[in-house]
Amino acid sequence: MDMQRAFLAILLSFLILVGYQYLFVPVQPVVPTESNQHVTAVPQSSAQSETTATTAPPTPAAVVPTVALDSTARDITVETPLYKAIFFEQGGGLKSFILKKYRQARDKNSPPVELITVSSNPAEWPMTFTVDGGVAAGLPLFKAKETAISLNQGDASLLLQAELANGLHIERKLIFYADSYLIDSNCTVTNKGTAPAQVHPTLSMSNGPLHSGGAASSLFSGPAVYVNRQLHEISAKELSKGPLSFQGEVSWAAHMDSYFMLSLLPKKNSGSAITVMAIDEKKIRTVLTNGAIELAPGDAKVFAHEGYFGPKKMVYLKQAGYDLEEAINLGWFGVLAKPMLWLLNFFHDIFGNYGIAIILLTCVVKGAFWPITHKGMKSMKNMQKIQPKVAKLREKHKDDPVKMNQEMMAMYKTYKVNPIGGCLPMFIQIPFFFALYKVLMAAIELRHAPFMLWMHDLSAPDRLMLGFDIPWLHGIPVLTLLMGGTMFLQQKMSPTTADPQQAKMMQMMPVIFTVMFVNFASGLVLYWFVSNLLSILQQQLINRQTATAATPN
Repeated sequence: MDMQRAFLAILLSFLILVGYQYLFVPVQPVVPTESNQHVTAVPQSSAQSETTATTAPPTPAAVVPTVALDSTARDITVETPLYKAIFFEQGGGLKSFILKKYRQARDKNSPPVELITVSSNPAEWPMTFTVDGGVAAGLPLFKAKETAISLNQGDASLLLQAELANGLHIERKLIFYADSYLIDSNCTVTNKGTAPAQVHPTLSMSNGPLHSGGAASSLFSGPAVYVNRQLHEISAKELSKGPLSFQGEVSWAAHMDSYFMLSLLPKKNSGSAITVMAIDEKKIRTVLTNGAIELAPGDAKVFAHEGYFGPKKMVYLKQAGYDLEEAINLGWFGVLAKPMLWLLNFFHDIFGNYGIAIILLTCVVKGAFWPITHKGMKSMKNMQKIQPKVAKLREKHKDDPVKMNQEMMAMYKTYKVNPIGGCLPMFIQIPFFFALYKVLMAAIELRHAPFMLWMHDLSAPDRLMLGFDIPWLHGIPVLTLLMGGTMFLQQKMSPTTADPQQAKMMQMMPVIFTVMFVNFASGLVLYWFVSNLLSILQQQLINRQTATAATPN
């Protein structure tokens, strides 16, 4: 085994990773459901240790009907330094949620990100609260004392009240925070009638696909839930079979893409269950319900939830709680990826540039492996020196493989050469590379983050625009070509023990990687380019040391 085989192993592993992302990660739009599919929530036990997803049976709460707008209902505008939200008195849902600090495109004139993508049907708007398990009896018409709230610090609250025909009274208190994307929702349902009433408190959210753009668009987009400390990213194929109900300890339910999310968060011990369903080809509906609850005359019951509507930024998600940080799915190597993301932000806080942060992070990762990589390169250099002797042994014992292996192992021992010494360091680094790949592809910090010169967005492919269109590329991928060039130079400098046929195949690797990286996020290309430069430097030092040692006194 030699360095070329190690590179092949990395290439195959990388292709598997990329192929999985592009071919098997489920993305929206979803497959439409049949018109007779209904929403229900399966009863749950908070002590349940395993999460189960079952297809919900039909119930009287049908697929969300179109509800006409009530002409007396008013918009309620809430503005904080982070967002501008518009609630609607009919159902109390969100008809708009604009993120002030994020734009749809890199252009400074681009409008801010709007998270609400559903239609004008108020029954579909996120954070709609009903007490009939759906909207069979219509949406409650809340009345607010004020229609505009603005806060620059601290918190502020909005009180909504609704009187239903069956004697039920709903008092809903929404609390907003100037420094958080969290919204508290506490709903008190009181039976003011003279007869017992059965209620099905339901907090719902419908939305279409989000479009954050960038190279990360290949990552998961759609509905997801976190139940029993397990993340479930729900595919279109699953939803095509009907509504899904999840049982267990519910942490959150969300609609999300690579960079943003809308999520409903039942407060601890609230007994909520989740049902997720497809409304049509594009829209998904998520329902949090507490099941059927009997209220005697004069009885009251509080239903407490929170909503998080904002960026999938690790620091914000951890501050919010509810295990929301698990929405950033960093894959199998998340235990390695999370410290890398922290280090990336640490360097950015110091230098104010994510391109510089990526370079420094690359140096740290490369420096951590410098000793074992150095040892591996030296081992390959020594293997190259004894290659003529190995060739003679193979020729001498070509008819006796057992004897040939014995002689070769004896030679390796004599010359203190480890035949796998050049490959082992490469394999050790594979998990770290995959972890960094996930960080650079999924981190919202790189979205629209400039580096220098023509690199204005580290989350987008590298392109130098020339003022005219280039078919397929639309511009010159300068950094990607430089990356391929450094990989070719690194290959030429590295010792080889490959036979001529294998060597020809290895010469194609820089071309393969260049083509493969041409549409990757430029932040990832920058990492690979800097890593190549450091490897070239390391190989140059080893070559000089070897030449000095071989020079007679």
